[in-house]
Amino acid sequence: MTDTRAGSARPGGGAPADAADMAGDRVFAALASPVRREVLRLLREEGPQPVQRIAGRFDMARPSLSEHLRVLREAGLVSERKVGRQRLYRLEAVPLHEVREWLDPFERFWREKLTGLRDLLDDLDES
Repeated sequence: MTDTRAGSARPGGGAPADAADMAGDRVFAALASPVRREVLRLLREEGPQPVQRIAGRFDMARPSLSEHLRVLREAGLVSERKVGRQRLYRLEAVPLHEVREWLDPFERFWREKLTGLRDLLDDLDES
C-alpha cells in the first residue's frame, strides 16, 4: 500500500495517495498488531461484546485497550454502539473482504509457483 503522509505519491511516482488507499493503509496498520487481531478474532467467534468483557481478556491497562479499539474503529474493522451505560463493539467484515481481494493475486502467484515446483519434483521422480 502507499505511504499515508499528506501529499505522498504512489510508488514509482504518480498522483498522491487517494482516500481509498489511505483507508486500506489504516486497515493493514490495524491488522499489524497481534492484540488487535485477537480482538477481531474474539468478536468474530463470540459476537458483539461490551468493552469490559473484551478488556477482561487482555493483561493491559484499559486505556491501552481503548487505543487498540480506536485504531480498529478508525480502520472500519469494528463499530461501537452505546447501549445504556455500555459500549458494545461489533466486527465489521467489509474491510476484511477488501484485504482478501488485495491478497488474492498473491495467493494465485504462490499457488502457481508451488504447482510448478510439484510438477518439477514429479518429473524428477519419474526420471
